[in-house]
Amino acid sequence: MPFIPLFIWFWLISIGNWLIDKINYQSSANNWQIIFFYNLVLGISEIVTIVVMIFLVKAAFVRRLKGFGLNAKTIPKDIPTAIVNLLSVWPLVVAIVILMLYIGRFIWGQDFQMPKHEQLNSITVYQQLPLRIIIVIATVIIAPVFEEMLFRGLFQTMLRSFLHKPCPPYHPSKGNSPASDTLGRRAWLSILISSVLFASVHQMGHWPALFVLAICLGYAYEKSGSLFRPIFIHALFNGINIAATLSAANQ
Repeated sequence: MPFIPLFIWFWLISIGNWLIDKINYQSSANNWQIIFFYNLVLGISEIVTIVVMIFLVKAAFVRRLKGFGLNAKTIPKDIPTAIVNLLSVWPLVVAIVILMLYIGRFIWGQDFQMPKHEQLNSITVYQQLPLRIIIVIATVIIAPVFEEMLFRGLFQTMLRSFLHKPCPPYHPSKGNSPASDTLGRRAWLSILISSVLFASVHQMGHWPALFVLAICLGYAYEKSGSLFRPIFIHALFNGINIAATLSAANQ
């Protein structure tokens, strides 16, 4: 089932990018406008895929959206915990980036630089407000929801269901959550596989750091049973990087 929304997403992006390229040959649009439309296509394709995933979850999950981890009652607890989780993993992500930079300079020379994310590069090069607004919306709001629903909500859940025995029965009186059982080796395997898939759809130079972040996201989802928690961690991570880039670009 997780491959259905993934296929729809790729198909929508391919069609949208083909249309933009077709229009680009027949227009005098500036570079920033082309990037704007690419981000618009990306955002629309992700929103459509999110809607598809919601319908799939309602049809396939026994407890529907709550079983998927989308329970609004958990949000007040998920927000502060997401901040703590991100602060916990941030030093390790930074250390991985520094290590990769050191290895790159050792292999390719002192001129080696880590490739900047395309979105961060765009808001650095171009100062047009419409472009910056759509990049912020796509990166901080839409992408975290889409990617966490796909990689944690669907892929990780389906892998865990296939590899691991069911969770213990849910007992509200005991205060346990549906995913509060002790993480076993097979549950960790589902986190690792979904983390590899998550990292692989991003820029190659960022794979190691994003793989570490993805493990944190998967662990947060597995332990809490709430999809809002990894969504908030992901959104905070992207938001901090966007804010830091904009601050540096405006100085």
